[in-house]
Amino acid sequence: MLHILFLCTGNTCRSPMAKAIFQKKTEEYGIESIFSSAALGLCSESGVSPNAVKVCNEINVDISRHKPRILREHDIDVTDIYVVMTEAHAQTLMSIGVPRSKIYILGGGIPDPYGSDLVTYRRCRNLIETSLDEFCNMLITKYPKETKKDKEYNGAENYIYD
Repeated sequence: MLHILFLCTGNTCRSPMAKAIFQKKTEEYGIESIFSSAALGLCSESGVSPNAVKVCNEINVDISRHKPRILREHDIDVTDIYVVMTEAHAQTLMSIGVPRSKIYILGGGIPDPYGSDLVTYRRCRNLIETSLDEFCNMLITKYPKETKKDKEYNGAENYIYD
């Protein structure tokens, strides 16, 4: 089973939105995976961005309980695919030894909405949502055995680790 880690700078906007929307997409696409999200930079103790919560609620995705966290060494040991929001995030991962082949830049890059208005957060959410469709199709094509639900799990839901 694939371990997927969604990463952004602070784990308060983009990566929590991507992880939560991905959870919804895994159900639509029938993808079985283990996934979580983390920060590559400074991590806010105040929690997820209120505007991120609002725009996700608009599509029936709840991220209100998300607690930001920083990338841990354990994440590096278990992650198969790092889904990052920018080329700079990819460069940061490569600088700590993550091979480029394990890094996927979502949508070719997702601009940071931090501190912006709801319109900007909606644009970000919509771009994440569309880009995750592409990502899910890539997973199904590239990793068919690892992403399809297995009968041995008896219909168990996706595994989420945070």
